[in-house]
Amino acid sequence: MTGLIVGSGWSSGINLYGVVALLNIYGRLGFGEVPEVLQRTDVLVIALILYALEFVADKVPYLDNIWDVVHTAIRPLGAAVLGWIMVGDASGLNQYVATIGAGGLALVSHATKATTRVAVNTSPEPVSNSVVSLAEDGLVAFVVFLAVEYPIAAIAVVIVLLVIGVYVMYKLIGLARKGLLKIKSAFPSQHTT
Repeated sequence: MTGLIVGSGWSSGINLYGVVALLNIYGRLGFGEVPEVLQRTDVLVIALILYALEFVADKVPYLDNIWDVVHTAIRPLGAAVLGWIMVGDASGLNQYVATIGAGGLALVSHATKATTRVAVNTSPEPVSNSVVSLAEDGLVAFVVFLAVEYPIAAIAVVIVLLVIGVYVMYKLIGLARKGLLKIKSAFPSQHTT
């Protein structure tokens, strides 16, 4: 169950609705240990509708940034709920660890996604947004597949993705800081003493 929690937690930070839809479908097909509550038809319908909205919003420059800001709370909370559900009737400590762990993984992957998308939006053409969005969706599908079928591999892949994500965020924030300092130096202070 740990691999499923780790894989779905990390993936939820990128696309929560896609994760829920995929878990529902895998559960219905008898793959993995997907809890019954996630396999309900109403859960699938709602997840697919929200995924369709995100699919469109994620392709539009700047709208994707607004969508990400709104989902800064939604994705980690959704991942935390998934972690709680997946642990089921386990002891309180296990539920709290799964909940906080899944939510924390989602927060880090969401921060990576949001930071990367701000950088992508500096590109003057709209194609890069669509390419990055499709790559994210493919990565989410891959990690969820691993989490369902090969949980240990999912944990290893998530660890690698976390390291890469933190590195990318560090570099992008550094570039943004340099850019701001360059802009600031172009406009010397008008204050004189």
